Amino acid sequence: MSLAWALATLALSSPALPREYLCFRATGEIRIDGRLDDPAWATAPWTEDFVDIEGHKRPKPRYRTRAKMLWDDLFLYIGAELEEPHVWATLTRRDSVIFQDNDFEVFLDPDGDTHQYYELEMNALNTLWDLMLIKPYRDGGPAVFHWDFRRIRTAVHVEGTLNDAKDEDRGWSIEIAIPWNDLFEHQSQIPQDDSPPPTPWRPSEGTTWRLNFSRVEWDVEVANGSYRKVQGRPEHNWVWSPQGAIDMHRPEQWGYLQFTEKPPADARFVPDPAKPARQALHRFYYAARAYRERHGSWPRTWKEAGLTDPPPAEVLSFRVHTTPSLYEARATVRYPDGTKHVWVLLNDSKILEVKK
Repeated sequence: MSLAWALATLALSSPALPREYLCFRATGEIRIDGRLDDPAWATAPWTEDFVDIEGHKRPKPRYRTRAKMLWDDLFLYIGAELEEPHVWATLTRRDSVIFQDNDFEVFLDPDGDTHQYYELEMNALNTLWDLMLIKPYRDGGPAVFHWDFRRIRTAVHVEGTLNDAKDEDRGWSIEIAIPWNDLFEHQSQIPQDDSPPPTPWRPSEGTTWRLNFSRVEWDVEVANGSYRKVQGRPEHNWVWSPQGAIDMHRPEQWGYLQFTEKPPADARFVPDPAKPARQALHRFYYAARAYRERHGSWPRTWKEAGLTDPPPAEVLSFRVHTTPSLYEARATVRYPDGTKHVWVLLNDSKILEVKK
């Protein structure tokens, strides 16, 4: 792990990033048919257009991608539009490695601690790959590939003709309904079978998750009347909230998804008051990994890790406790309301607030 990634993370530590989305309650039925034409969708704002995964230092994606979200008592709804003149897909078996086709991907971390998060990928044939990550790959994983969204509903609509190289398409759109019950692993009571939880969970006003979207796009050419990937070219990775590196498994860079029950005219996104602490702790995380590669031990201070500028002004103190194999970094941060809070980062990148 090089210091270059720590610097890339610093470059993305701006007031505009990670991106933010305020998710309204659905005002009517949403039919999962891939079309996003139900009246309820009209109240949902679009995300910003997707950018390159590395951010604005890379060229703007040549095709537009955007998404929107809603929720109700049963589901989180996700809709997306993907501009595409050549809609194609080949994989039909669930839990295939879907990014070998062009795909749309969802990453969800409900409690925002960078661990135990979900990944969903789908192609234009509506084939799914879903899995749960115990922790990011950089921290040893593992990925639970046999985990499934058991009650998920998805659909794809193609504006054109799928897998027909003789014409030009407009693109494809998707709809996803993720049941709250399928995310029940993040609650204190975990059912031991397929029965629903005793008290179905749903978000409350201000509930905030970390989330990101990704689109994998391959360069293709026509050969013998069919599409094929251009050999030797890597895929393009276009995302909602830029990661700073070609790696979606940096949950600290994902956007903020905040739920509200207020009507759009009255609702406002409430920024994360812990954001300065989070950014400082994750800057230290990458710098500490680079330090350990060079010296074989963990740095004991912010400065020893090679970080020359101080943490954000909201961070009142920053302390590190080390052992030969582990460390724990603590940031005390002052929230806008004047209260002080302590956030802790472990060396496997898990981040959490210490309750007094």
